[in-house]
Amino acid sequence: MSNMQEIDLARCTLREANSQLQGEDATGAWVIRNPQGRHALAVGLNAPIDVMIDGQAGYYAGGMNKHANITIEGNAGPGVAENMMSGSTRVRGNASMAAGATGHGGLLVIDGDAGARCGISMKGIEIVVRGSVGHMSAFMAQSGTLVVCGDAGEALGDSLYEAKIFVRGEVRSLGADCEEKDMTADDLACLQSLLDRAGVTEYPADSFRLYGSARRLYHFHVDNAAAY
Repeated sequence: MSNMQEIDLARCTLREANSQLQGEDATGAWVIRNPQGRHALAVGLNAPIDVMIDGQAGYYAGGMNKHANITIEGNAGPGVAENMMSGSTRVRGNASMAAGATGHGGLLVIDGDAGARCGISMKGIEIVVRGSVGHMSAFMAQSGTLVVCGDAGEALGDSLYEAKIFVRGEVRSLGADCEEKDMTADDLACLQSLLDRAGVTEYPADSFRLYGSARRLYHFHVDNAAAY
């Protein structure tokens, strides 16, 4: 990014920093210096600007994003890109639990690993994790796509609705009503497009497996009572 506008959190408050990025006249490219793991960095953005967080981010970085492209040059705490509507967020390191939680749209890319409940209750967001994800990832995921290039922890896709999960590595266990699906040509094309957009070139689409909802929990049935 050239001609970056700089915000130094060693010289201003977090509220002042976010106000600049949320302003109606915010344009172009920005860099946040000295983030030092602060929470709620670059939240509520509503303009097609580029924001680089130069270091570690705390809780909810990039939350409620709309239109902005956010890059975190380090690790991110819980809830990164929470409730994202559009735009993109890239974490150059690892992400803690609940990455992309309740996200409605946009693209979240995590270059490292993600913790537990990655993509919990996702509602249309697309998430690509180059590493592995923790337990109960995509729990109650309603729509959207989670791509895991590494391994997945226990109870993957528990209580899944219509979201799709692609995993290249090992799956520790599947959650209630989640099952492996046959990969169609459309699924492969969709996955390859998503890998390309995320900049993942080292893994071919046909090396992944697809998981989705078995749809047994859509309606109550006494034989499934223990799974509710």
